[in-house]
Amino acid sequence: MANLKEIRNRISSVSSTMQITSAMKMVSAAKLKKAQDAITAMRPYSDKLTEILQNLSESMEGDSVSVYTKQRDVNKALVVAIASNRGLAGAFNSNIMKELVRLNNNELAGVAVSYMTIGKKANDFAKRTNNVQANHSSLFDDLSFDKVAVIAEELMELYAAGTFDKIIIVYNSFKNAATQVVMTEDFLPLKPILKPVAEGLKVELDYIYEPSKEEIIEQLIPKSLKTQLYKGVRDSWASEHGARMTAMHKATDNATELRDQLKLTYNKARQASITNEILEIVGGAEALND
Repeated sequence: MANLKEIRNRISSVSSTMQITSAMKMVSAAKLKKAQDAITAMRPYSDKLTEILQNLSESMEGDSVSVYTKQRDVNKALVVAIASNRGLAGAFNSNIMKELVRLNNNELAGVAVSYMTIGKKANDFAKRTNNVQANHSSLFDDLSFDKVAVIAEELMELYAAGTFDKIIIVYNSFKNAATQVVMTEDFLPLKPILKPVAEGLKVELDYIYEPSKEEIIEQLIPKSLKTQLYKGVRDSWASEHGARMTAMHKATDNATELRDQLKLTYNKARQASITNEILEIVGGAEALND
């Protein structure tokens, strides 16, 4: 059995760790509320805007179709990997890395893949491949739509110039504080959506457009793409705080349980020490009497 000093040192160490994990849990919980409200508010707008513009692009004919809707043979792909700058968030970052590996081995097998990373953890993974197009880890220092829009414009320029034939976004979608779902979305080219009305039949969604479809495509497709990327970053931001809050809650519970076990061990060791001292005193007294 460890001596009393060693046990006291371990209790002190575990208690310090428990205070840190508890503080991190409270910080993430405070940030989560704001992040959750932000992503919940923008999802309906983002989803509907994307739906309308995808359908609009499909309804266009000939050369009037936007450069962002043209399909090309995929020889070069860019994956935008969104993770976090810090760890201690459970499987939040590792799930993104697993999805990147899966993409390389499946959908993008045989394709020249490069990475644009948002988050230091994603950049650490991508650097191993020596194919990092850009790193925007500083985005989370002061997250805003304007800063994300600059990144989206960079992606649109890369696609329009033919540098990449396909651009994919990989991020954690926020479901609740304890659950994050890894999402893999096609960013470019835009794909039309079809709404099934019966088995084997599909019909395009129909809208009345004012002004002309050409003007809407020219002005709103870039806005839609910026909104889509911003939604992905916001989703990841909320997911990170939820994952970290959950992980730190579990860590605090484990530290509490370990501390209680150590205290019990300490009390047993202290009781055994006192008993031994009493026995030694009694034995010494009996020896003197003899």
